[in-house]
Amino acid sequence: MKKVLLVIVGLIAVVAIGGFAYIQTGTNVRQLRDQTTLTPDGKAQKTREKDALDYSVATKISAPPEVIWAVLTDAKGYTGWNSTVVSIQGDIAQGSTVKLVTKAAPDRTFALLVSEFTAPKTMIWEDGGKAFMGVRKYSLFPNADGTTTFAMSETLSGRMLGMIEPSLPDFRPSFEAIAADLKKASEAKVAGSAQK
Repeated sequence: MKKVLLVIVGLIAVVAIGGFAYIQTGTNVRQLRDQTTLTPDGKAQKTREKDALDYSVATKISAPPEVIWAVLTDAKGYTGWNSTVVSIQGDIAQGSTVKLVTKAAPDRTFALLVSEFTAPKTMIWEDGGKAFMGVRKYSLFPNADGTTTFAMSETLSGRMLGMIEPSLPDFRPSFEAIAADLKKASEAKVAGSAQK
């Protein structure tokens, strides 16, 4: 009987190790869509490919990149302009971790690493690992007419994506809200500066 139990325990261990190894060798995609190809109309898009799921939005803002960047990276002011956020803690800076609570998931705190911070052009927030990873990229592209195109995309990937995806909400409405909120706040800041 002991030999049978040892064999069963051994098989369970082999299956568990094999399953863990399978999950850890999944493909992680950092960015599924090229942000320069997004139409800046404020309408969010969902793209699903074999290894990744992506939500993206772009909009034109009548403000220079520096003004938009100042709004986008001011953690203390975030809940004042971003209608999708309940709270945010930490500094938005290279290598720091921000703790974010959203209205879409008010019972969960996301600990997001700011892995790229190139002012006033690109910022990346990410969390997770090989099993399931989320990478959100914010970009600002100055236009010849003095406006700036704001683009934001979040790519989700990893072996667990297929299992987690059915429980995920549709992020398009919140992406559209973020783009509209940032546009409103940035343009108001420009208008306020012009009046002084």
